[in-house]
Amino acid sequence: MRTARLRTVHPVLWAGWAALATGAVLCVIGWYGISGERYAERQLPYLASCTVPGAALIIAGTVLLTHGRNALAAARVEELYGLLVAAEPAGVAESGQTAAAPLAASGELLMVPGGTLWHRADCPLVAGKPEAVPVDSRVLASGELGPCPICEPSVADPGD
Repeated sequence: MRTARLRTVHPVLWAGWAALATGAVLCVIGWYGISGERYAERQLPYLASCTVPGAALIIAGTVLLTHGRNALAAARVEELYGLLVAAEPAGVAESGQTAAAPLAASGELLMVPGGTLWHRADCPLVAGKPEAVPVDSRVLASGELGPCPICEPSVADPGD
């Protein structure tokens, strides 16, 4: 599925490549013209008519290519985000719920040394990490750690 924005980015890329090619051709023509002239006053017309515009077209082509690639990447991210948002869980559409349940439901609380959050034991952010240790109640009381936004643990959870 391609969006309209993806289709409008391709002409920018083509224009960038065309500007680069035209600029390169003009620079070569300017160089060839200058190389055949001995005196500087006879070289200036080649500089003014070929080399300077050729260099400007090369710069413009580079800018167009950079902008086109950034716009293409942004369009793809928007398309993926649209697909992600459009995919709702089956139970949400039927029951009319809008709030999602937390990903983890375990009562044991864990933290990673040096981290800033505390998690449930089955939280995907700490699951399988051997360095995760149980949270001390003093650390929770001091407010050094915040609750994980993914698994949404609470201080009242059992097992602390």
